[in-house]
Amino acid sequence: MASTLKNARLAVTASMATVYTCPAATTAIVLMAQVANVDGVNSATISLQWLDSSASNAVTQLANTVSVSAGIAMGLLDGKLVLEAGDYLQAQASAVSDIELTVSVLELT
Repeated sequence: MASTLKNARLAVTASMATVYTCPAATTAIVLMAQVANVDGVNSATISLQWLDSSASNAVTQLANTVSVSAGIAMGLLDGKLVLEAGDYLQAQASAVSDIELTVSVLELT
């Protein structure tokens, strides 16, 4: 079994957008999901969700309108998350250009 470490990033907008999709024939372990509020003045919120492709893209909220103070970085996951092929992560923020999301993933093929 081959393993590959990957990073994905997203400048989060006010619309739900995909930050990472687990490739076909792959299991992925999300090791870290960190958000940074790059606005030096205003707070913003972030929502992060997992869509399960084996369950008709059922949505599970991992973080729902979590407030991130200006200039602060914080983790969104308390532990690891296993994704199966076709599963994906999406995020949405309350303000455009304020929130940046980074995820680190271990892909197993």
